[in-house]
Amino acid sequence: MGFFDPIAGFAVTLRQMFKRKLTTQYPEKKRVKPQRFHGRHVLNRYPDGMEKCIGCELCAGVCPARCIYVRGEDNPVDDPVSPGERFGFVYEINMLRCIFCAMCVEACPTEAITMTHLFEMSVGNRDDAIYTKSELVMSPDGAVPHPEPASVLIDLDELRDGAGWMRATAPSGRAAYQGVGGWTETAGVGMRPPEPGQSPDEEEEAGD
Repeated sequence: MGFFDPIAGFAVTLRQMFKRKLTTQYPEKKRVKPQRFHGRHVLNRYPDGMEKCIGCELCAGVCPARCIYVRGEDNPVDDPVSPGERFGFVYEINMLRCIFCAMCVEACPTEAITMTHLFEMSVGNRDDAIYTKSELVMSPDGAVPHPEPASVLIDLDELRDGAGWMRATAPSGRAAYQGVGGWTETAGVGMRPPEPGQSPDEEEEAGD
């Protein structure tokens, strides 16, 4: 080992000290997530308060990780929970098994399940990682419950914008449907605006 080897090592350290820092002060500062970000799930309601889930169990059937369990029941005639004949009586998602592929979102025929921008879901035991219907379905005003709403890691606004992936893929690549809303209204936010398309005209407008 030469005499100047430690000095050369310090030279590398000193050069790095004066470069622009890339580290952000998380969680005080968070990066803006893309519209199609796959975070934790939310079960949506219509503006009138009815649940969008009709208990069809398609999300559970398509899930490659088998992390969703749904049990549907017939709607009460005098006080229906959803507009369909059935509703999701039991709904559970095991977040420890979920791979966040969004296949459940794609399979849902009523846009009942969507994925939010929230991903901080640390738990102290395995049971807390199984989200039940009470933790997934939004309230009639559009607010989404969270086990730790006071945590500095939680941005509840990220739970409200839970349909970015669905809106982005709704046109299925057809230019004629670009910028056209092909989804239903949701409690609390109403009709969400479509994601900007990829045509040259729309890219220029977005740049302006």
